[in-house]
Amino acid sequence: MKISHRAKPLLTRLGLALFLSTLTLGAAQASTSDFVRGLWPEAQQAGVSRQAFEAAFAGYNPIPQVMELTRKQPEFTQTVQQYVEKRVTAAQASKGQSMRGEWAQTLAATQQRYGVQSEVVLAIWGMETNFGGFMGGNNTIHALATLTQNNYRADFFRKELVTALRIVSDGHINAGSMVGSWAGAMGHTQFMPSSFMRYAVDFNGDGRKDIWNSVPDALGSTANYLNSFGWRPGETWGYEIKLPSGFNFAAARDMGKASLGQWQQMGITRVSGRPFPRPGDVARLYMPAGARGPAFLLLPNFDVIKRYNNSDSYALAVGHLADRILGGGGFATPWPAGDYALSKAQRTELQSLLNRAGFDTGTPDGVVGPKTRAAVLAFQQRSGLPADGHVSGLLLDTLRR
Repeated sequence: MKISHRAKPLLTRLGLALFLSTLTLGAAQASTSDFVRGLWPEAQQAGVSRQAFEAAFAGYNPIPQVMELTRKQPEFTQTVQQYVEKRVTAAQASKGQSMRGEWAQTLAATQQRYGVQSEVVLAIWGMETNFGGFMGGNNTIHALATLTQNNYRADFFRKELVTALRIVSDGHINAGSMVGSWAGAMGHTQFMPSSFMRYAVDFNGDGRKDIWNSVPDALGSTANYLNSFGWRPGETWGYEIKLPSGFNFAAARDMGKASLGQWQQMGITRVSGRPFPRPGDVARLYMPAGARGPAFLLLPNFDVIKRYNNSDSYALAVGHLADRILGGGGFATPWPAGDYALSKAQRTELQSLLNRAGFDTGTPDGVVGPKTRAAVLAFQQRSGLPADGHVSGLLLDTLRR
């Protein structure tokens, strides 16, 4: 077939595009090969066998979806109420109770060995993977390699990658079955590789620490993790409490942590009406929705839960789900109606409105620091509102009026 004069430039451009695409693909393949080759000496030094290394990287190519997720981490714009109510439901509590019955023998054994209440271990399992319902669909080694190769927090993820290779090499799981989140959290209770190496246990005694397929190993490992960070057996995570009328928020802020007996002297009581079992226990006051919502005195075990995920919202959800699995109900004090979390733009607006009203927050930047807190407190005091310093959507609505 004869090619027209007009068609030749188009074919030339198509040919050039194909050529450049081939070069790009070749460069990417060479880069990946260089990356894997350069990783081997470090893996070898960490005790990874060559056989395990090659099996782990068989068919490896960077996973585009993993890098997309690093760029799509949304700003956290949920209130504590929204976070907890999404994760702690009657259905989830019922499922936890069912799992408590199914794994009663294992849970009794983990509690005896590590001193961590079964319901807390169950609550973490439920929070992390819906009791094993979804443990993540990414090949852990390939996901970690993608993050490392693309220089995303490379030092951190490179160490996790080498550790994951060591786990495979030690025979706890084969590379193809090691699946988890895009960021490398693995198994029923989502351990990072480094946490696996430090805290995972072979609870069923089969010679492997298998948090992917063995529920006893996963639950035992979670209990061991919490125990290692100082879990106090026989103690709860905290108490929902009632604040007295005219509560002195300023004095409470100055106290920071104090004994339950000292909080009682300020008029704080449990919502249940029962006395605190150990008045000497040290606790801190937590008001996630300010003075108009549920309030809590948090005990040391709350901070141990935060070692799993350094978030007050997470630890409150775990503690509350554990209580619901035990048969408890919802919080006694309702959450304030109509509240919402503030975006950075809304926090900046709040600061601007406080400045305009004569309460100095400095240059509005959307970051709530000590100066903004002081301005909020001064505004609340002048307006006759509870001076709890809580920054919220309801406060912004008040300032807009």
